[in-house]
Amino acid sequence: MKIGGLQKVSLIDYPGAICAIVFSQGCNFKCGYCHNPELVDPERFGKCIDEKKIMEFLATRRGKLDAVSITGGEPTIQKDLHGFVKKIKKMGFAVKIDTNGSQPQVLKDLLKAKLLDFIAMDIKAPWEKYEKMARVPVDTRLIQESITLVLQSKIPHEFRTTAVESRLNANDIIEISKIISGAQRYVLQKFIPTKALDKKFLKEKTLSDEELEQLKKRIEKDIPYVIVR
Repeated sequence: MKIGGLQKVSLIDYPGAICAIVFSQGCNFKCGYCHNPELVDPERFGKCIDEKKIMEFLATRRGKLDAVSITGGEPTIQKDLHGFVKKIKKMGFAVKIDTNGSQPQVLKDLLKAKLLDFIAMDIKAPWEKYEKMARVPVDTRLIQESITLVLQSKIPHEFRTTAVESRLNANDIIEISKIISGAQRYVLQKFIPTKALDKKFLKEKTLSDEELEQLKKRIEKDIPYVIVR
């Protein structure tokens, strides 16, 4: 695993659990508004943390942490993700993975092996805007396959969309909610322009609180649990 960072404790990343967060290094999307540019842009990569150090740390946190959240970057592009997750599960921790859904086969393999306890999947945009948001070629059929896998899984999950005002309007978000109809929870994330892969986005805005709350009420007709975060 190429590990770019470790947050030793979080009370908010894994719903209902105290977790550590492992940040994988590298991503196959180049979303300009990405809040972790140092994990996406190779020119900003720092020195990787030895996987052994992560395991040694987790060994000292048995009974203190409930779970480990693996995020990025994009964890599913890591060749040894399966083995890494398996080691964490053997230590007794629940595992949450954050993904852009571009590698459904990886999700399928992890689910089949019962190595995941929670999946959080980002939905960038309606299908016709996906490549503009990701800024790379995107096979949206793979994204749809991942959505189906998550919806059909028997584990807790959430879908998330970052509300960048110049890129997504209210109708776009309603369209996204229809794509993930049947989801357990949907998170509308405010875009916070403090750090971004593309500096142009530091001048961007999120949808207003009022707009997000109105969207929340509309979406709750189809998805039982909608959060503005």
